[in-house]
Amino acid sequence: MPATAMFSKFKHGPTGQNVLDNNPIVQYFEIGKQTASAGPELVWRIHDAYRKSDGKEVSVFLFEKRCAEKLHKPKRKETVTEILRASVRQLGRFRHPKILQVVHSVEECSETLAFASEPVLASLANVLAYQESGGGGGGGVGPPSTGASSQTQPATLPRPPHAREYHFLDVELKYGILQITEALSFLHYSGHVLHRNVCPSSILVTKKGTWKLGGLEFTERVNEIDGLESVSCQPWTSRLPKMAQPDLDYIAPEVQTSSLCSIVSDMFSLGLVVCAIFNQGRPLIQANHSSSTYMKQLEVLEEQLHNVLPRVPVPLQEAAVRLLSRDSRQRPTAQLLSLIKYFSDPVVQALQFLDVINMKDPSQKSHFYRNTLKEVLPYIPRKLWFQHVWPSLQQEMKTQEVLAAVLQPIIFLVQECTIEEYENIILPSFRSVFSVPKSIQATVTLLESLHVILEKTPRDDIRAEVLPMLYNAFESTTIQVQSAALVAVTNVAEYLDETAIRRMVLPKTKAVYEKNTGDLKIVLNVLSCVEKTLDRLDKPQIIDEVLPLLWDVRLQDPEVTLRVVNIYRLMLSDKKYGLSVNLMATRVMPSLLPQTVNPSLNLEQFTNLLEVLQEMLDHIDRNQRNKLKLDNLSLPSPERHRPLRHQYSSDNMHVPPFNIPNLRIEQRKTSSAEDMARKNSADSGVLGGWWFGASPSSPDSNFLRVHNAFPNRRLSDNALMMPPKIRIAPSCASSPGGTPGGGGLPIRRHSSIGPQERRGSTVNLSPPTGGLHYRSVSREGSSLSVPSTYLARSMIGGSMPNTSSSVPFLLSSSMSSIRSRRPSACLSSSQGSGLLQQLGSGMVRQLTLGTSSQHPANGRAFPSSNVRKCPSCVTLNRILPAAAVAASHLCFAIIFVAFTHSELLPSFSPLPLW
Repeated sequence: MPATAMFSKFKHGPTGQNVLDNNPIVQYFEIGKQTASAGPELVWRIHDAYRKSDGKEVSVFLFEKRCAEKLHKPKRKETVTEILRASVRQLGRFRHPKILQVVHSVEECSETLAFASEPVLASLANVLAYQESGGGGGGGVGPPSTGASSQTQPATLPRPPHAREYHFLDVELKYGILQITEALSFLHYSGHVLHRNVCPSSILVTKKGTWKLGGLEFTERVNEIDGLESVSCQPWTSRLPKMAQPDLDYIAPEVQTSSLCSIVSDMFSLGLVVCAIFNQGRPLIQANHSSSTYMKQLEVLEEQLHNVLPRVPVPLQEAAVRLLSRDSRQRPTAQLLSLIKYFSDPVVQALQFLDVINMKDPSQKSHFYRNTLKEVLPYIPRKLWFQHVWPSLQQEMKTQEVLAAVLQPIIFLVQECTIEEYENIILPSFRSVFSVPKSIQATVTLLESLHVILEKTPRDDIRAEVLPMLYNAFESTTIQVQSAALVAVTNVAEYLDETAIRRMVLPKTKAVYEKNTGDLKIVLNVLSCVEKTLDRLDKPQIIDEVLPLLWDVRLQDPEVTLRVVNIYRLMLSDKKYGLSVNLMATRVMPSLLPQTVNPSLNLEQFTNLLEVLQEMLDHIDRNQRNKLKLDNLSLPSPERHRPLRHQYSSDNMHVPPFNIPNLRIEQRKTSSAEDMARKNSADSGVLGGWWFGASPSSPDSNFLRVHNAFPNRRLSDNALMMPPKIRIAPSCASSPGGTPGGGGLPIRRHSSIGPQERRGSTVNLSPPTGGLHYRSVSREGSSLSVPSTYLARSMIGGSMPNTSSSVPFLLSSSMSSIRSRRPSACLSSSQGSGLLQQLGSGMVRQLTLGTSSQHPANGRAFPSSNVRKCPSCVTLNRILPAAAVAASHLCFAIIFVAFTHSELLPSFSPLPLW
């Protein structure tokens, strides 16, 4: 709040107003009410004030001369005034971060003496008085168990008028004691003076929470060469006014007994202050302005110390004992005391540096704010954030040289504070940072942390001050600032309305991309920005502006590819984004497919890319199928979730096994012996060569070329490939299903028979008695072979073996299967069909009658050896000459070739092979 409003409520009492009106200091400061007191016998009245010229907050120390009127002697009154006047001059002379800083020198009138200092909360005496009166705080609990203090003072005292309620944290006490120690070290070794009045009324607690040493009314020069050398001094006496003497309760023994003092005399006084702090503000010696009482209590000081010592922190106990030693040689100096382990705390060291930050150069400040303070800040108590740390940061924000470094701890404070703390404490000063010119690093820091700031900033301030800064950053000529602006949009997209994104963010993002297409970091940030704001854009903008940008991006880098893929994945999730199947097929997939072989992609990135491509294919598949109305086609749809490069491979088709009983299909080349036998068979007769399709020019022409991978295709559609070699073994007693008694083949299945239909065979496979060697027949019946030479010769002339009985079955099976075939597989002409049927039926009747292995009368099977003994069979054998048998085989060959090679009969519809 403005300083004028802060102090508009300042009202002086009737007496105070009259006194202040006469002092010249009112020309420079607006003085408020009294808040504390300090100095000998607390004669200084401390008022809150601010400087009229710049509104800087200060404290005004006021001494009313009439307070000394009770001394009765005018010389004494003047003596007190001179002592106080000299103390102000001493404070101005010894300027040190640990000594109270004078802002305005002493001003005097006939009634008052006044000066201005840095803002003071209270004196240590005020705080300890509150604790001593029963207000709590401090480190001690309850009064000392023994000693004069418990005899002379009750447990609860009336609270002094200016007792200040203030509860010290442990770190505050640790840091405060160290500050006073360093102030004494400065006076002893740099100023070469003794303080002589180290007591709570000479120690001031500032509004930042730091302790400052004041009260330089009784300083004494010491030997500049050896400060430990004693010098003479005035002991406390009742003949002089109390205001003109040090506090008797904190005087060193040698001063009172020997009228000598040295720098370690101040250390004794400091030891008494330390014990009073941890003893609820009660000093170990309470002389009540009596030198004799002082001497009596001095005798029991050691006992008093041991009673209080348990309340003192353990690392400080040894130092306290040595400080209060009556032997001055046992006391540590200020330099030595500041090195004890009790003070080696990172938090304390950081607070120390803050106190002297104004004495450091910009590079030292930047290093401290960016590193040390940022690391230590989480360990500093929250109370000190705004009391001690924030005032320093607030002051440094005005310096452009260190603003970038100062923003680091400020962002942490903003993130950790409450909304009320941010709006009331931080925002009033932080608001100016958004509009003032900043360095590149400061702007980048602010933009990258913008989401933390906007989380606490009111909406009105966001629109009025923060967002304009963000939009202006896009137009910066520095790549770092542009990149930070893109990152900021990604982080704060939820704080931006749709109008701002469509009219401001997207056009500026495209402009940044067009200027930096070769910068990988910019491209990545642009893609992240597009992905974050995509759902806030309308469909035309996406199609006209976003998609062309994605198509223009170079996808060689894996990170770029991954982000583009993520954007496409988001577009595929909803139709509102306008990614049609036409765009997928013509623009998107052609740009993504080459990246599937990009060696820079790892497995996860490749998987993501492939998933998006597969999802696009699914969209195209569903759309096109619906469009072409092919959902009900019998053609199976390709499996959609298999890898692309294996999906349509013929290797993955499930083909029914090509399994024909008693048939062996060999894909290997024939041996030379077999080739020779085939050649001999062809030379022996035209019929044998034509029957097996053998010729000198085509020794392998008896191989049927069949694509077994396409069982549903018709034969006419198949190309002639290497045919399987089919060999029919002669009948023998050891053949499967063959018995000496004339049993038939095991059940065989024709191609036209369903998988459940099986037909029995009554063929007798007794081998002829010849000198030829036959291939062995396995028990599975998968290989039946007979030399083509023997079979051809038997067909032309000579005795026909009983294997001819297998022909009627094959022919009848083929004819019956023709009748059971679907219409598309039958003859299209009734005339052609009748001719073949007549020919086939006649053949069946003749061959069945002539080659039956059953008795005509009773139908009983009999062995082949008994055929000639049956009169009916003898008659049949005589009726059918060898020419009829050869003719029957020739007809069967014609029919067999006709059905297996349909191209020879143009009137036939193509038939499946099996």
